[in-house]
Amino acid sequence: MDKMKNSTIGQRRSFLKKMSSGALLAGTAPSLMFGNTLQENYQILEGRTRTYAANENIQIATIGMGIQGFNDTRAALAVPGIKLVAVCDLYDGRLKKAKEVFGDDVATTKEYRHILERDDVDAVIIATPDHWHDRISMDAMDHGKAVYCEKPMVHHIEEGWAVIENQRKNNQVFQVGSQRVSSLTYLKAKELYDAGAIGQLILAETWNDRQSVLGAWNYSIPLDASAKTIDWKRFLGDAPKIDFDPIRFFRWRNYQDYGTGVAGDLFVHLFSGLHLVTGSSGPSKMYTTGGLRYWKDGRDVPDVMIGCYDYPESEKHPAFNVQIRVNFIDGGGGGGRIRLVGSEGVMNVGDSSVTVTKSKMPDQPGYDGWDSFATFDKANQQEFEKWYKNKYPQKPIDVKESGAMEFRVDNGYSDHVDHFANFFHSIRTGSTVVEDAVFGFRAAAAALGANKSYFEKKIILWDPEAMKFV
Repeated sequence: MDKMKNSTIGQRRSFLKKMSSGALLAGTAPSLMFGNTLQENYQILEGRTRTYAANENIQIATIGMGIQGFNDTRAALAVPGIKLVAVCDLYDGRLKKAKEVFGDDVATTKEYRHILERDDVDAVIIATPDHWHDRISMDAMDHGKAVYCEKPMVHHIEEGWAVIENQRKNNQVFQVGSQRVSSLTYLKAKELYDAGAIGQLILAETWNDRQSVLGAWNYSIPLDASAKTIDWKRFLGDAPKIDFDPIRFFRWRNYQDYGTGVAGDLFVHLFSGLHLVTGSSGPSKMYTTGGLRYWKDGRDVPDVMIGCYDYPESEKHPAFNVQIRVNFIDGGGGGGRIRLVGSEGVMNVGDSSVTVTKSKMPDQPGYDGWDSFATFDKANQQEFEKWYKNKYPQKPIDVKESGAMEFRVDNGYSDHVDHFANFFHSIRTGSTVVEDAVFGFRAAAAALGANKSYFEKKIILWDPEAMKFV
């Protein structure tokens, strides 16, 4: 956590551009480097260098102290002026751990409503299993709390509109926790895309593969896990009532009753980044396939999922297609990125860098080589050459552009911390959050549509603007 606290605006300004020989985007590169988007991000994050008096603190509580809950809380506390006052979890060991990590003065409870009733809580982080996201988010906003809700925003697509309407009714700050939306890397990718760095967008390829037991969600289970140390009934909520099962409690992502599988955990990150870069509202057609290929351990969600999506033309982008994949048994070692393929170049977006390479089509089709010209008889070849030179009297323009352009963040940069900095900035200033309920729902709908297509074995038609099934 100390390392994150030491990350300052100065480090953000060291987002480096490296260009090999050749003037790729020569007319626009300087403005891209110092464009409005990143300047706005710098302005937002300048608050991180300030100190605050005790009565200026934003006081937070975290509901759900699993892996993500602890990580979210650490990232939130890396932003100056934030104080943790309470946490909620259903397992005794996590409540003890919270005090060990964050101090004995942090209040603990197994009932999230006790958190919402506290007058000293300004904002809550919701890092529970997915099936609790909508209910706790709406209850929190009804109690006047700002909400940072982990992705996906909802467990089922049908729940999305209720959260949107609740946020509008209460006029509360509500941000979904997909940190790529605040990432300098993805903001730079958006600048490059908007500047026409790759020409017309044709295809987006995106994947997130893993090769580990923990990466496949088979997390460790404490030896004292029991119905005495875990509030099982409260955990189930509106899920089917079954006997206590510590595997389902600690590995809930593996089960549809509580989680959303690879689509809700990982597809949603990919869609959030893609929608930020392109300005898209989402797909109009979704089809997903896959299967349970390796982790046959009782889970009821696939460990390989592959999706094909149609994105319709909009004011922000042309019609394009998306190929998306998650594989939980990747013998290549795993990894992931977004690759945007355009008519004049390709943009590769990773966690710490953006790379653009160019390849424009020539202004003349040419002939000979791998062409039917070679099959013409001599007389026809001569006639064709005469015709071609008459049609294209000028020499072809050399469209080769040497090198590639890369933007990279320094080691130690955290988009997770930036996402929380943006959230707290919105609370302090009343400005619009970077990932509101509408943005979060559109990303969740694209991801959860994958589950609907996979389990129902059909193509899903969706209206991304109206946010409803067709």
